[in-house]
Amino acid sequence: MPHIIVKLHPGRSEEQKTRLVEAIVKDVVAIAKCEEKSVSIAIEEIKPEAWAEAVYRPDILDKHETLYKKPGYNPFE
Repeated sequence: MPHIIVKLHPGRSEEQKTRLVEAIVKDVVAIAKCEEKSVSIAIEEIKPEAWAEAVYRPDILDKHETLYKKPGYNPFE
């Protein structure tokens, strides 16, 4: 615990993804008061044309009660 899944469009370099993971791990350890060894992070690349149905609907619209940071866009409007 915790396990974090980052979903984003393709195009970031491996260096960018590594830096993102390192920053997330650092903050999770500091804020959640857990050991680094208990943190796991996955990165899923989602094509832009699939984003609305693969991410927005299931992870944002359908889980609004657990969403702590809402996006400033809606692909369905």
